[in-house]
Amino acid sequence: MPPKATAKDIMDAIEREFPQVAGDFSIETLEAGRVTVRLNVQDKHLRPGGTVSGPSIFGLADVSVWIVTMSMIGPQTMAVPTNASLDFMRKPEAGRDLLAECRLLKLGRVLAVGDVLIYSEGNEYPVARASMTYSIPPAR
Repeated sequence: MPPKATAKDIMDAIEREFPQVAGDFSIETLEAGRVTVRLNVQDKHLRPGGTVSGPSIFGLADVSVWIVTMSMIGPQTMAVPTNASLDFMRKPEAGRDLLAECRLLKLGRVLAVGDVLIYSEGNEYPVARASMTYSIPPAR
């Protein structure tokens, strides 16, 4: 199934519907069922010790699954996560953006399941792994 929304469509939806995070994320690549999303790490994403905070890493995983799902069904802001699991595997490198490589494992009528690996830019070893399930709102 080909995507129903482009990276621009999705970024426009984020800026319009979620202005509080506009500028935090950017889409590096987007294709059917796959996306790479960048967290543009800023001071607000850091915890004491200069590393990226857990909530910021979770946010990157969450938005990545939302983006890949929206690319396939079209932007629907009322889609919400129903399940999430996140494994922190190593400390993110200081002073580097994070990249999330996300793939859609299942897209049904009411649920979408995605898998995410998160890396410090330029490092081959993941800092976190996430699995998320999104609930897709009924068609209007």
